[in-house]
Amino acid sequence: MLRNNEPVNKKVNDYIDNLFAGVGPSQQLFDLKEELAINLREKIGDIKSRGLDDEQAFKEAVISMGDLSGLVDDMRRVGQDTAKQWAYTSLSGRISTAGIVAGVLLILFGAFTVAMLYFMKMEAEPVVGSSIFIVAGGAVLTYSILTRETRNKYGMNKIRAVLYALAIGLILFSIFTALTSRFATGEMFIAIGSLMVFSLPGIGLFLLLILTETDRSK
Repeated sequence: MLRNNEPVNKKVNDYIDNLFAGVGPSQQLFDLKEELAINLREKIGDIKSRGLDDEQAFKEAVISMGDLSGLVDDMRRVGQDTAKQWAYTSLSGRISTAGIVAGVLLILFGAFTVAMLYFMKMEAEPVVGSSIFIVAGGAVLTYSILTRETRNKYGMNKIRAVLYALAIGLILFSIFTALTSRFATGEMFIAIGSLMVFSLPGIGLFLLLILTETDRSK
């Protein structure tokens, strides 16, 4: 994969950094540069599949991106407009805060419901079934934390944060399905099969994201 092709990745990053040289830093600029880098890598990968080498593929991909001067000018204006930066950051922060609150409440609601049903001496299936709220809360909380801008780091690209949330959601859901199928059928091999079906894609996606993580430091 191109993400593991360090020379090409460095060339892509250098090109985009040079393109926006002199533009004031902002969350919007960080998001745009990351999106452009992803698109450029994908174009290079598509062009290389036709048999071109790295250098030729890079040049052709850059040409196919077209004139980006308009984007540069827009980002330069955003960098100079502190009010617009604050509004963007404030809105993103409110959305992230709401997501964190919702995620925590979903997790707590699931945990309290499981505990309540357990002490009501309900059967195992409804007790474990209530933990689905924990699965949903874990995914929402993951996305909201990763997209939150801090003093030292920009928020993560939203598409990448969704993939992280999906990975965590799959891992939590694999545990949920393993427990529910175990108590519903009484068969451990079915529980292990359920765990395997959902946990392997989740763990694989999580490892891929971790190993291709980019620096978001300011």
